[in-house]
Amino acid sequence: MEIGGKFIVFTAIGVYLEDVALESLAGKWKGKAADELCVNPEFYRDIFTGNFEKFTRVTMVLPLTGQQYSEKVSENCVNAWKAAGIYTEAEAAALVKFKDIFKDQNFSTNASILFTHSPNGSLTIAFSMDGSIPEVGEVIENKTLCDAVLESIIGQHGVSPAAKKALAVRLSDLLKEPPQAEEVKADNSVNSDV
Repeated sequence: MEIGGKFIVFTAIGVYLEDVALESLAGKWKGKAADELCVNPEFYRDIFTGNFEKFTRVTMVLPLTGQQYSEKVSENCVNAWKAAGIYTEAEAAALVKFKDIFKDQNFSTNASILFTHSPNGSLTIAFSMDGSIPEVGEVIENKTLCDAVLESIIGQHGVSPAAKKALAVRLSDLLKEPPQAEEVKADNSVNSDV
């Protein structure tokens, strides 16, 4: 977040994908190097719009109020939606609910915001002040907001280059071409000098 002309890191972010994400992403991205994925906005678009569940954990490095967090996320969303010509009354109403969910929150160091991005467009928001995973959260039914929250983190202008890189590196490894049969045979040889 930029404050007084200085960029200050307030959060550490982890993005987790449902296991079916590999199958969904493999057709287009299998065999691509991490460096190639890291600079391709379409790769990240396929993640945040993908037909699989995503989970994002935003953990505070420095204290932050819920109002500060929700205002910055809302600002990023509105700017992106207006640029794309998709900012409607439905999105404005979803942002009102989004801000309302955060308004009374105060996040100390190590507190977390937990987002579940469902493929049906529901965004579930929960808070953890002690490292636990809450069983319930607040739900906003708006596909545009659901995708935009994750896009604001890993999209082309996302706030977390580290999360983007981690996704690219891990998914590149998971989507590598399987070794050829001869390579598998060589790797599975048995030492018979017993």
